[in-house]
Amino acid sequence: MGNIDPVNLVSELIMYMVVLLLAISCHEAGHAWMSYKYGDDTAYMLGRVTLNPIKHTDPIGTLLIPIISFVVTYTTGTRVPLIGWGVPTPVNPRKWTNYRRANVMVSIAGIGANLILATIGFAILKTLLETAVITPMNYDSGLIKVLLMFLDNLIFLNVSLAVFNLLPFPPLDGSKVLATFLPERFEPFMNLLETYGYLILLLLLYWGVMGIIISPIYSLVNYLLITRWF
Repeated sequence: MGNIDPVNLVSELIMYMVVLLLAISCHEAGHAWMSYKYGDDTAYMLGRVTLNPIKHTDPIGTLLIPIISFVVTYTTGTRVPLIGWGVPTPVNPRKWTNYRRANVMVSIAGIGANLILATIGFAILKTLLETAVITPMNYDSGLIKVLLMFLDNLIFLNVSLAVFNLLPFPPLDGSKVLATFLPERFEPFMNLLETYGYLILLLLLYWGVMGIIISPIYSLVNYLLITRWF
C-alpha cells in the first residue's frame, strides 16, 4: 500500500460508513414518515419510520459499493464517486389523500432529511470554528480530529446525497417531482427515462458531470465555513 497508513484508512472508512448509514437511514425514514402523514401506512407497518440502519441497509448499495469506492479513492487517488443507496421505501400512492402534493412531498422528504443533517453539521462546525474550539493548531489532534472528521463527513456526504437525488433521472427522487409537474404528453419521455435512467446516471458519473455539479456547492460551503462571520 506504499505510503498509505492502514490505521488512518480504517479510521476514516469507519467514520465515513457511520455517517453514510445515518444519512441513508434518515433519507429513507423521511420518505416513510411523509408517506404515512399523507395516509399511506405501508412503510410504517414495515417498521421503516425509524433511524435503525438495519431497516434501510442494502448489502450492495449501502455497504459493498461505498466501501470499495472509498478504499479505491483513498489508496489510488482515483476519483471514484462515493455514492450509496438504501433499501427503497415501499409506498402505495393509492392510499395518499392528495396524490399530486403527496408525490412531491414524499419524494423530497428524503432530500430534506439530508439537508437537515448537513445544516446541523454545518452549524456545529461553524460554531466550533468561530469560537476557536477548533483551530489550525489543534485540528489534527485527539478528539478534535475525530470530531472534525465526523462533522466534515456529515456536511459533505449529506450535501452530495441531496444534490444527487435532485437529478431528474429515475429512480432518483428528482424524477418523481418532475413527473408530477410535466403535462401528460410528456409521459412517453418519462417512460423512456424510466427505461434508461440507470444507464444515464452511470454515464453522468463516468463523465464527471456529478463532480462538475457538486464542486461549486462544495466550494461555497467551504468558503462559508472558513470565512469569519463575527
